[in-house]
Amino acid sequence: GIMIQVMVRENEIFVKGHAGFAPPGRDLVCAAVSALTLTLAESLNALAEGDFKTVMDTGNISVRWQRINDKGKAIIDAWFLGICLLNQEYGCITYV
Repeated sequence: GIMIQVMVRENEIFVKGHAGFAPPGRDLVCAAVSALTLTLAESLNALAEGDFKTVMDTGNISVRWQRINDKGKAIIDAWFLGICLLNQEYGCITYV
């Protein structure tokens, strides 16, 4: 089936695809992943120290950095926990 792909690397997070849980515009998994990831990007820029570069296209969001502090790592951990909880509840997410 259609999945949202979530990739977490040492210096990058990448989210792409669609959940296929419901028709576009009504897909709560897609909406939740988007809300979590947009909050992640804004939180990193506002609260963490580092040089974060966010790129958003339709169905794709990436966040990259060269350096990150402990607060930034905690923000990423909280985001990833939210992604994992969503996946436990609804599936539709694959980790690459």
